[in-house]
Amino acid sequence: MARRFGGKYSPGGAPEGEAGDAADSASTPANAFHGKRPARAGARVNFLFIVPLLLAVKAFGQGPLGLMLDLGALGLMLLSAWLTREGLCAEEAYDARRVARRPAIPRKIFGAVAMGLGLALAGAVAPGGLLAPVIFGLLGAVLHFGAFGPDPLRDKGMEGVDKFQTDRVARAVAEGEKYLGAIHDAIQRSGDRALTTRVDTFLATARKMFRTIEDDPRDLSASRKYLGVYLMGMRDATVKFADLYARKPDPGARADYTALLDDLEANFTAQTAKLLQDDRSDLDIQIEVLRDRLKQEGVAPG
Repeated sequence: MARRFGGKYSPGGAPEGEAGDAADSASTPANAFHGKRPARAGARVNFLFIVPLLLAVKAFGQGPLGLMLDLGALGLMLLSAWLTREGLCAEEAYDARRVARRPAIPRKIFGAVAMGLGLALAGAVAPGGLLAPVIFGLLGAVLHFGAFGPDPLRDKGMEGVDKFQTDRVARAVAEGEKYLGAIHDAIQRSGDRALTTRVDTFLATARKMFRTIEDDPRDLSASRKYLGVYLMGMRDATVKFADLYARKPDPGARADYTALLDDLEANFTAQTAKLLQDDRSDLDIQIEVLRDRLKQEGVAPG
């Protein structure tokens, strides 16, 4: 979506001094693109969906056996492309978190196997006996694995972490992400670009809280209402506002919705800061306890 450029020399832009002060202010809203990275499932994966379609053209120019082999190869290669794309998305979610479990299904590895099998079937109609399909299959699987790499095969940051607590956090965050996705989809229907950008900033603030809770699962109990009740209410309000605003733009309704968004974002920011402060307090307590224990053991520096 095209977005209007804004700066100190643009209409409505802040003067240079005010812009600098605003940038340094702690109350500046979070960037909607904070923490985001370019999607890995891009042109390379799309290419995997396009190339196998050549087999569909080739298949109907052969006999029944060649038709069956080519269509089977087409299905396996498209399956490989889908598995690879899903595996890259799962790896992105894994990399975005400091504490994460490995994907339950190694999709990229299965995608490499499916690509090898598909190329082996496609090579079965080529002259050369069994040697051609074996070579095609091995080369396809190896090159696919080299291009996209393996799936994450180990849990990350899970040492000393209660599995039950992390599972609770994972379910709560997944529920919160569904609400955020619904809010994003609903506000798109309003057709207001500035408001869509404002909502994206709130979503980034909410995800910052998600990452904080994932880092310390003990924070879930104090923040469950933020991940559930508050986001569910915001989703319902956004859906109603978007439907109303799409039919007839109402400045009053827009102002009320923006005020609600500001209040909710301020509460999420304050709660995240409180969680971080509690984590710092826990760290200070642990440091003091360890220092007292060292003194009791008669250990002194230098």
